[in-house]
Amino acid sequence: MQDSFWNAVLTTATTLSDRVGQELLGYFGQVSPQEKDDGSLITQADRWADQALRDGLAAQFPDHGLLTEETLAPFPDREWCWVVDPLDGTTNFARKIPIWGISLGLLYRGWPVFGFVAIPPLGEQFYGFWPGQTGLDLTPAAFHRTTRGEQPLQVFSGEVTKNHLFSFCTRSIHQLQMPPAGAPFPCKIRMLGVATYNLLTVASGICVGGIEATPKVWDIAATWVICQAAGATWMSLKSDPFPLQPGQECHDAAYPALVVAQPDLVDRFLPLVG
Repeated sequence: MQDSFWNAVLTTATTLSDRVGQELLGYFGQVSPQEKDDGSLITQADRWADQALRDGLAAQFPDHGLLTEETLAPFPDREWCWVVDPLDGTTNFARKIPIWGISLGLLYRGWPVFGFVAIPPLGEQFYGFWPGQTGLDLTPAAFHRTTRGEQPLQVFSGEVTKNHLFSFCTRSIHQLQMPPAGAPFPCKIRMLGVATYNLLTVASGICVGGIEATPKVWDIAATWVICQAAGATWMSLKSDPFPLQPGQECHDAAYPALVVAQPDLVDRFLPLVG
């Protein structure tokens, strides 16, 4: 693929997330959530952001497919497809907790190859490129962009101590298994309430590991790319999420995953997360 294509992909993701993020900041803490059939929350801000992102992506890439959290449709039969979470962390958003985000993943023949996640309340953006098994000529790379500039993402590479961090999701914390003889968990536990940001703390070197028990494809399409491009190890705890197949129903499927900063940490943490 030509550099001009990837420049257009990154520019579009940045521009759209900036515009939608600014609008969402105006909704932040000002909307009443409703409960969806699966028990999760949705607000009018989710619906607006979903439509705005779909319209913006369709205008720039009319030949690409689109799959979003708020549209009940199977994975489209397109070579390229965007998988979008318009507002990750709706509970945080509705309850005035300033950690929530926008996630955009671009898939090629069912494999994620580009991921972009914006966290508007923190003024942070993460993006990455990862060829995976596609055969595309892409150099793995992941970046963290803030108002202070742009820096490459790098996972933690030192010795894990009790003062390092491990991130759980709310649906996985009850599966925490204590080490033998009542020994404490090997590091401190955090829960952020946002699937994408949870896993990106590993990609950015903040946490040594993280687990998501019930992430959907729009929670991981972007982070799957960014984490691996940053050097993290992604272990699927059920079925492998990718490649997605044309006609595949995605809304009810969950893809639990353990993500760690170093391959040897899989054996250390897997027995502790159930």
